[in-house]
Amino acid sequence: MLFRPAAIDGAYLIVPEPHADERGYFARLFCADEFEARGLLTEFPQTSVSHNRQRGTLRGLHFQETPATETKLIRCTRGAVHDVIVDLRPDSPTYGTHFAVALSADNPTSLYVPEGCAHGFQTLADDTDLEYQISERYTPGAARGVRYDDPALGIEWPLPVSVIAPKDLAWPSLPRPASLSPGRS
Repeated sequence: MLFRPAAIDGAYLIVPEPHADERGYFARLFCADEFEARGLLTEFPQTSVSHNRQRGTLRGLHFQETPATETKLIRCTRGAVHDVIVDLRPDSPTYGTHFAVALSADNPTSLYVPEGCAHGFQTLADDTDLEYQISERYTPGAARGVRYDDPALGIEWPLPVSVIAPKDLAWPSLPRPASLSPGRS
């Protein structure tokens, strides 16, 4: 596996190295030893799937707040997505920035999302599935989100939004620290 740092501090693209022969190929998608050697989380007590019927569906930007913060390992198992993470950690050098990547079933790359980041995606094909390995059990009282179209984030979604949940339309914009607010130095 190759671990490629993403533009968000602590986030990685995990690229499998397939071993191919006449049968097809074999590749590791996760290895606790290799993750641990890089200081990455290795325990994921929950695995979830997101099935999305329609191209243009947007989910996010979701996260859980303390004490139920989540690290996620995400890959697309069917179809394709425009996947986005946003750094919500005020002390992070990449706070308030986002990273976007195309994930697809044709490319088994995974995205490692560190705790303290929001995650969302837009489907690029009908009948798209994402698999999540998650470090924390779902805690409804800790579930939060940030607006997918927050102008301060400047996320460019590739398609018009065809389907979005009412709760995703109701999330607030990312809070801006006083030092980043307009008119302050």
